[in-house]
Formats: sequence, structure tokens, C-alpha cells
Amino acid sequence: MKTKARILILKTDGINCDEELEFAFRLAGGNPEYVHVNDLRNNPKKILDYKIIALPGGFSYGDDIASGKILATEMTSFFSETIKKFIDRKDTLTIGICNGFQVLVRTGLLPFARIGQMDVTLANNYSGHLECRWVNLQIEDRNNSPFLRDMGGQKVSYQVAHGEGRFFTQEKILDIIEDENLVGLRYINGTGKATMSYPANPNGSLNAIAGITDSSGRIFGLMPHPERFVLREQYPNWRRLSIEDPHGLQIFKNAVKFVNKA
Repeated sequence: MKTKARILILKTDGINCDEELEFAFRLAGGNPEYVHVNDLRNNPKKILDYKIIALPGGFSYGDDIASGKILATEMTSFFSETIKKFIDRKDTLTIGICNGFQVLVRTGLLPFARIGQMDVTLANNYSGHLECRWVNLQIEDRNNSPFLRDMGGQKVSYQVAHGEGRFFTQEKILDIIEDENLVGLRYINGTGKATMSYPANPNGSLNAIAGITDSSGRIFGLMPHPERFVLREQYPNWRRLSIEDPHGLQIFKNAVKFVNKA
């Protein structure tokens, strides 16, 4: 019998969405395990025992200095070489959700997998406060990510819960991201069009960007929370809308399927 994909759920102070993420991967057929960052500092090679690294949401270290900054500094300072080996393997995936996305951009893993070089940021929401509600999104059909396989063009609803989610970068970097089809999903309005207008776009992200990947598609970060919609009953209006397939589960099924085949 084939061993289930081992998935590292990174833990540290302030993380609070790890249980939802663990449940989502287990429901998708994976074998998720909680690993504290201190364990990795003591034994960085432990990372290489896994097929997927998953960085949960929350407020790591209270988001002191900036969201995800301290955890990103730990990762680049203490086990960047091991992470480089991990992402260089063709059979691995990395996902960061909300605070995890903030960590990935601050390590430089997104968008260009250049550890220690920060090319984009997730800044304070234009609204000036935390946005915690459901939003509508569209999966980009030109992105090649294993996480989004066979999902291109789909419209989905996920929760957001962040105060620093505004995707921002220099125009020349934004052009590269668009030209190389690194956008994974965008915020959309009631007519299904990508929008920068509030409240459909909860934070003012450039080009309505809600999530991006690296060029391989194997590193994926997004602000909305697909792990909070892996059971149809998790959607507040599921009875009236007759939802059969929870919108978030396919991302995790795709990930497990990919690493099991690799």
C-alpha cells in the first residue's frame, strides 16, 4: 500500500489556523504532521522528510515589526539552505495561506523563489482595518500550478481574515508576474469581473491579486482561506445555494495527488 504524502504543518507562536489546515489535508488523503519551528532550527534536515510544507494563517509572533516578518527571518537565517534543497526537488510543494503567504513573500520564495530577496509585499488594507468575511474569487486559467489543476476559470468563495493583505510591488515586477502567468486567483465583483474596488476587493490589491505562485507553480501563496471551506456545511448559506462540492477542498486534493504521483 502506497504511503500517504507526509505534510509539514509549520507551528510557532501566534499561528491559529493550523488545525483547519491539518484537517483539510487529512480530508484530502494526506498525512499532515505538526512541526514546531524550533524543531527545524535544531534539525533543519527534517524538512527533507516531507513532500509538502504548509504555512498556516494566524499572527505569527503577533505580527510584530510586520506581518510574517519574524518567522520569515527565522526561516532565511536558520534553514534557508535546506529549504532551497526542498524546493529544488521536483516532487515537493509549498503553500502559505494568509500569514503563511506573508511569510513566503518576505522570505523571497514568492514570486521568484529567490530566498532572501523580497520583490513584493502584502501591505496594510486600504480600509485601514481587519477584513474578516467571505469574498468571491476566480481561479486563473493560465496558471500552471499543481494546486489549481483543472480549476482554471472557476469562481469560488473563500473567507478572508487579515489586516495586511494588499498585494503591492513595483510596476516592472507586476508586469513580470502577469507576463509569466504567476497570478493564481483574483478578487471579483458581483458580475464576475476582477476588481480593485472595495468591498469586493477587501484590501486594494494591485490587479485584484489574491494569490500567486512561482514559475514552477509548486510554491503557492494566497490571502483567502480555502482550508475553511472543505466541508459544504462550513459555508453559511449552503442549504439555500445547494452547494455539493466545498470550494476549498480541491486545492488540497490536487496537492496530495501531485506529490503521490511524483
